[in-house]
Amino acid sequence: MITHDLRVIADAILDKKGKNVVSLDLRPVGSSIADYFVLCNGDSTTNVNAIADNIIDKVRTELKMKPLRTQGFENNFWIILDYGNIVIHVFQTEYRDFYRLEDLWADAPRKEYKYRKPATTKKTVEE
Repeated sequence: MITHDLRVIADAILDKKGKNVVSLDLRPVGSSIADYFVLCNGDSTTNVNAIADNIIDKVRTELKMKPLRTQGFENNFWIILDYGNIVIHVFQTEYRDFYRLEDLWADAPRKEYKYRKPATTKKTVEE
């Protein structure tokens, strides 16, 4: 089930042109913060805000979950969405490069996500 949740989040990020989407499985490293981190970046504050808003919308509609806490919407440099077992970090690119959060959790298993083309539905031709 968690794999599906992570994919919904990744797709929401990628739909708004989020970059370098990764999840870190924090369970093997004994983190008490969360089970998973999802990290991504956007090129502008507008992009970061759009990504975070889309995550909230998609997770609410598809997974029926609301964030327990949010932080960072006042400046859109680094937005954190806390869903309890999954914490999402949406960075502006320069802040992700500066803080290098992945390096703090380098021992955690990592998964990268790429854009998936939406499935097309076959149309029937009526004569």
